[in-house]
Amino acid sequence: MKVTEIAFSCYPVTDMARSIAFYESVLGLTKTMDHEMEDGSGHWVEFDIGAGTLSLGKTPGWEPSPHGCTVGLEVEDFDAAVAKVKAAGVTVTMGPFETPVCHMLMITDPDGSPLIIHKRKPGHA
Repeated sequence: MKVTEIAFSCYPVTDMARSIAFYESVLGLTKTMDHEMEDGSGHWVEFDIGAGTLSLGKTPGWEPSPHGCTVGLEVEDFDAAVAKVKAAGVTVTMGPFETPVCHMLMITDPDGSPLIIHKRKPGHA
């Protein structure tokens, strides 16, 4: 097997409507797919971001955890993004802080799943 790319990253959620509202209104993402299983066993939502996809999933037995995967979201204006998430009352777990190559702010979504707001410094791809 040869893996060629990351197809998507997905966070489990407990309340899909609340999570969609957070990802759309606070983070400014646009929903590109919304699929509820006909038998009511699950709900899957996708937000395409550049060449990648961030997904939300709701199905029995798959619960959110603050110890799961973290997605770093690259933003155009780091200071404006920090101001927006703070104004929205989003939980900040670390930062904002600066490294030699970037600026980061670690936050959580409504279910406590970690996210990183990220801005590369010029010259770092």
